[in-house]
Amino acid sequence: MNVVGISAFFHESACCLLHDGRLVAAAEEERFSRVKHDPRLPVAAFRWCLRQGGIGLLDVDAVAYYESPVAKLSRQLWAALPGGAPEDSTWLDPEGPERAIREGLGWEGPLLCFPHHLSHAASAFFFSGFQEAAILTVDGVGEWDTTTYGRASGMAIDLFESVAFPHSLGLLYSTFTSYLGFAVNDGESKVMGLAPYGEPRFRDALLRLVASGPGGQFRLDPRYFDFVRGRRMYSDDLIALLGQPPRVRDAEILPFHQDVARSLQAVLEEILLEKVRWLHGRTGLADLCMAGGVALNCVANGRIRREGPFRRLFVPPAAGDSGGCLGAAALAHARLTGERPGEALQQVFLGPAWSTGEIAGLLAAAGLSAGDFRGREADLLEAVVDRLEAGKVVAWFHGPLELGPRALGGRCLVADPRDPGMRDRLNRLVKKREAFRPFAPAVLAALAGEHFDLGHSSPFMLETCRVTSPLDLPAVTHVDGSARPQTIDASAAPRWAALLEAFRRRTGCPLLVNTSFNVRGEPIVASPVDALLCFAATDIDALVLEDFLVDRALLPTSWADWIPAWRPPPRSAFSDRRSAVSEDLYTFV
Repeated sequence: MNVVGISAFFHESACCLLHDGRLVAAAEEERFSRVKHDPRLPVAAFRWCLRQGGIGLLDVDAVAYYESPVAKLSRQLWAALPGGAPEDSTWLDPEGPERAIREGLGWEGPLLCFPHHLSHAASAFFFSGFQEAAILTVDGVGEWDTTTYGRASGMAIDLFESVAFPHSLGLLYSTFTSYLGFAVNDGESKVMGLAPYGEPRFRDALLRLVASGPGGQFRLDPRYFDFVRGRRMYSDDLIALLGQPPRVRDAEILPFHQDVARSLQAVLEEILLEKVRWLHGRTGLADLCMAGGVALNCVANGRIRREGPFRRLFVPPAAGDSGGCLGAAALAHARLTGERPGEALQQVFLGPAWSTGEIAGLLAAAGLSAGDFRGREADLLEAVVDRLEAGKVVAWFHGPLELGPRALGGRCLVADPRDPGMRDRLNRLVKKREAFRPFAPAVLAALAGEHFDLGHSSPFMLETCRVTSPLDLPAVTHVDGSARPQTIDASAAPRWAALLEAFRRRTGCPLLVNTSFNVRGEPIVASPVDALLCFAATDIDALVLEDFLVDRALLPTSWADWIPAWRPPPRSAFSDRRSAVSEDLYTFV
C-alpha cells in the first residue's frame, strides 16, 4: 500500500510517501524551489518521494490531502474578502485543490481529504510511538478550528473539543509578530527569541486581549484585532493599550519591544499550561502529543514538559503545516487498510541525498580544489575539528535532507560553543540576521545530562531547558541561561555523532553550535549546488560536502561574479505576489 500525503496552497507545502504504513520519504517544496515557505503544489517534492520509494505514479494507491477545502471555504466566506486577497474570486474554489492535484500531478485515483487539525493530530500521534495519548493541536487556523483537544488510542483519534476562529492563540502571537515589525508566518520564532531580553511588564495588559473560558475554551477580544477583514493584524485600540506605535520593519529594537515580546510569551505559556492541565484531567492519560504551528514554540514546550501533568510529551519535528502531509497520509492508510500506520520517529533524514561521486563531479566541473577524504572518515572529522578549534565556522552537508524547520545533522553550520564571539559572528557575517537571535547546541545524548537540565532525549530540538554545564558555553547559552539542545544518538545519526565525539576527545566538550545551513530569507540548503552558493555568498570558513572539504581560502576570486548566474530565479507565483502587506497580515487565502 503506497499512500502519498500532500499539504499545500497556504504555506510550507510538502509531500510524503508511506509504504505499508511506514514513512519512507518526505520533503518540503521550498527546498527544491528555493522560495521560503513556498505554498504551491509540491510537484518537485512529489517526484522525489516517488523516486525514493522506487515507484511510479501507477503504483500509488491513494493521495491524501491535509485539510477540507469545503470547510475552509465556509470560513473564508464568513470572513468576507480579507486584506491582501486577489481581487478576483478564483481563490474561492473548494474544488481548486483537487483539480490542481489531479492536473498538476496527473493523478486520477482516490483522493482523500481530512480536516486540518485531524491531520495535525495524526502527524503527532501515529509517529510518537505512544499506544494512547492526549492530543493538543494549536495553530493560527485550519478550516474553522484554531485549537483542538482529544484522545487517541490504537488507530482512533477523537478530537472532542475545539476553539473556533477567530479566537486563536496562533493569531494572537502573529498579531504581535506584526506589531513588533517581523513578518507574519515567519518571524514568530524571532519574537520567541527576543522575549528573554525583556520583562513581562505588559502581561496584565495583554491578558485583556484573551479571556480564558471553561474547559478548553478561550476568546480574543475583537477590539484589539483587525485580521479578519482588515489589512493588518492589530487595531488602533491595541496601539493605544500599549502606548507606542508599531515597530517599523528593520528599525532599532528597544527595551519596549523586548518587554512586549516577553509579556506575550508569558501569556501564551500560562494559557497553554492551563489548557494542558485541563486536558489531563479530562483524559486521565499519561502522555501528550502536540502539533500545529504553536507547538514549534520550544520555550512553551519546555514549560509544559517541566510543569505540566503529563509524563511524556511528543512534538513532531515538522509540527507546522508541512507536517500535515504525514498526518493525512497516515489517516488514509488507516482508513484503507484498517491497520495502524507509522512508528516512533527516530530520525527525519527523509529527503534527497547526493553520492560522493556526484559531488566529486560537481567540484571538478566548478574547478574547486577540495580535500578528498573518501574512505577516511576519521581523518575528515579530525580536519573539521582542527578548523573548529581554530575558531572557524564549518558548513556541514551530509546524507539525506532533514524534514522540518530545524537542522538536525544533515544541513548544518557548526562552530565551537565555547567561543565568546561566535554568536555575534554567526548572526552578523554568516546568517546575516538580527543580533539577538540565539543558537542551539547539538550534544551527545549520553552526556547531555552533564550540561543541561534535561532528563530525556530531545532529538528534534523542540524544547528549551537550563544550561547547567561546568563549561562556559556563551555561543549557545541564551540571555536567560537557557538553550534548545539537540541530543545526538549514533544509531540515528552516526557521522553527526562521530563529529561530536571527535570534538569531545580533542577539547573535552561534547557539544557544538548547530544552526541551519542557510542565510536570512532563504530555505535550508538542499543540494550541493545550494551549499556552494550559500558558502560563497557568506563568511563561512570551510564546507564539508560528504567526503570532501573545501576551505574558503581556496575559492577562486571569480566566484562572486558566478553566483548570480548559478542562482535560479524563484519558480513560484506566490513569490511574485508577496508584498509588505502580505508579510504584515496572516493570509487566509
